Amino acid sequence: MKLFSNTIHSLEKALDYSALRQKVISNNIANVDTPNYKAQDVSFKNLLSNEMNSQLTANRTNEKHFEFTNSKNGLLITTKHDTAYNHNGNNVDIDKEMASLAENQIYYNAITQRISGKFNTLQSVVKGGN
Repeated sequence: MKLFSNTIHSLEKALDYSALRQKVISNNIANVDTPNYKAQDVSFKNLLSNEMNSQLTANRTNEKHFEFTNSKNGLLITTKHDTAYNHNGNNVDIDKEMASLAENQIYYNAITQRISGKFNTLQSVVKGGN
């Protein structure tokens, strides 16, 4: 039995994404002066695009069944090896990281407000609409 709707589950996954992105961005900022440190990023769009474009295969018991596989579920942390902004081999762009941090905070706040609204609706239903 599902206690909550798919919407709340999707919002929970969005919060997981935002929390991981916050951690990665904070790590990049903390290592802005570390020699040879390479910036990281959380890649959801690339993972989604790769999964949607991948060939689905499976063992079929009947030739009329669809072919499919279990796709991996989650987020991918990527490291940017192709750039170097500093003379010490570090490629963290502090301005970009600070902008990403602000963007992620706005995203997080929007998701938490949406979840709060969902729970307020549930609370109203439980109380009988009062």
